[in-house]
This record gives sequence, C-alpha cells and structure tokens, in this order.
Amino acid sequence: MKNPESGTILIANPHLEDPNFQRTVVFLCEHNEQGSFGFVLNRKLEYTVDELVPELGDFKLPVYEGGPVELNTLHFIHQYPDEIEESKEILQGIYWGGNFQKLIELINAGTIDPSKVKFFLGYSGWGEGQLGFEMEEKTWIVADANEKFLFSTHEKELWKEVLNHLGGEYKLIVNAPLDPRLN
Repeated sequence: MKNPESGTILIANPHLEDPNFQRTVVFLCEHNEQGSFGFVLNRKLEYTVDELVPELGDFKLPVYEGGPVELNTLHFIHQYPDEIEESKEILQGIYWGGNFQKLIELINAGTIDPSKVKFFLGYSGWGEGQLGFEMEEKTWIVADANEKFLFSTHEKELWKEVLNHLGGEYKLIVNAPLDPRLN
C-alpha cells in the first residue's frame, strides 16, 4: 500500500463512519512530521464563489467543503503558477494558494479557465501522528493524484471513479454499502 505524502489523494475506506469524511476523496497538500493538510474534493456546496467574494462579479464557479476545519476560510488550487505569484507547487502542474488579489484580477479579466481552478471553504487537517494512526486502522486508501481527479466536476461519482481507476481489489469495494450490516 502507498504511503500518504504531499500530492497524493486519500480515498475513504467504505467502513469509515465519520460523517466528515464518509466516501470522500482528499487531496493532500502537505504531509510531514508536524501533521497533514488537504482538501475534500467531492463535497460541493450550495453556493458559488461569486457569492462569497463579491469582487468576482458573475464568476459562477462552485465551492467545495474542503473539510471540517476553519470553515470560514477560502482556499484554492489551480494551474496558473506564472500568473498567480506566491503559489505553492504540490505536484507537477498543480498549485495551492497564492496571491488572491491577482486571482481576482485574472478572473475579472476573463483569463482564467474555470476547469483549472477549484475553491474550498475550510480544510482537512491531521495533527502529528494522527494520519499515521488512521493509516494503521486502514481508514484511508492512498493513491497518486492527477489533474482529472483534482478538478473533476463529477463530485458525486468521484469516490467510485478513483477506486475503479485503481482497479483490482478496489473495484470490489466500490459498491460496498454504507452500513455493512445492511448487506
């Protein structure tokens, strides 16, 4: 089994009962001795980014619940390293954060491809050793992240898509019931 690291995704095992992470796919942006940090990719919220940031005019891009921590903070991943200064490269061609004012300018100028940016309210975080413990408990399946998964707009199917992509034994758990006692 692959170990978690920055630039990988965590796929919730079907037995995970925590409602914050049940059937989620999380993009890990940081993973080190101090802890881990990332965003849930498949929990779209009811509103769009222009409703949260009035300066964006009519930019109707969805916002996702990045996780249960600090739900009052807005984060983004993107593919615009040259245009958005202060971004952090997470994996080749995929960046987190950067100069938000510059992003607003680019959006208002119409130079941002909506399929290359994704917004999140809040984030997912694990303290020192916490994710390691969850890995021992087999809470998560770790896989390489890719652009297709990170910027997917098929959030309701993403968990299944990722498991099917992994193939083998993972294809078998795609249809596992939420509550195995109901099987």
